[in-house]
Amino acid sequence: MVFGNTTTAGKGQIVIELDNVSYGYGRTALFSGLSLKLAPGSFHFLTGASGAGKTTLLRLCYADLRANSGKVRLFGQDAATLNRDEVAIVRRRIGVVHQDCQFLDHLSIAENIALPLTVADRIAEARDNLTELLAWVSLGPQAGQRPPELSGGERQRAALARAVIMSPDVVIADEPTGNIDWDMSQRLLALLIELNRMGKTILIATHDLAMIRSVKADVNARVLRLTGGQLIQAGADL
Repeated sequence: MVFGNTTTAGKGQIVIELDNVSYGYGRTALFSGLSLKLAPGSFHFLTGASGAGKTTLLRLCYADLRANSGKVRLFGQDAATLNRDEVAIVRRRIGVVHQDCQFLDHLSIAENIALPLTVADRIAEARDNLTELLAWVSLGPQAGQRPPELSGGERQRAALARAVIMSPDVVIADEPTGNIDWDMSQRLLALLIELNRMGKTILIATHDLAMIRSVKADVNARVLRLTGGQLIQAGADL
């Protein structure tokens, strides 16, 4: 696949690192002294109760938020030192699947998927990759439809296609199966596992432990639980 090519930095280099990070809203601290390392080609699940801060942690991982203290390093660069343009360049290497998909309803689903390349003035590349990418997520027949016309599962697959069209090194997904049925969630996870086998680093936030259990035999995944502002590796009792 064209979008399966990887440009991950040197072997063994950590792609995303949170080092002794603290973050809070107002006087409420979500994290204190939190650390995390994502190696190239690794697969991580992030679990935790509602309100534990999973989405906030993901936003720190793609520089949508800045830590109150500690270091966030993206591909070896200190996120706190990056200006707006530098952040935009780094984000091209991180594909994000938002919980609410965040489509532009006046554009077709094909145009929405191609939008990252269009914004980057890589329109010819978008034309070359789009047909293959739509086929990969089984949305070829829906290419001309607008987002409100798609089912929940179709929207989530379209969101994944948009996240990988720039051929990122890392894919971050926030509750990607939260609003779809079991069969469709398994289909979406199969696509994420396929991306991991291409060498992509995957980080998925989810509250669905049954879904995690269902794929543990298919992927060497690390399961992290966010609780009390700390990350704890889940044991065999998961």
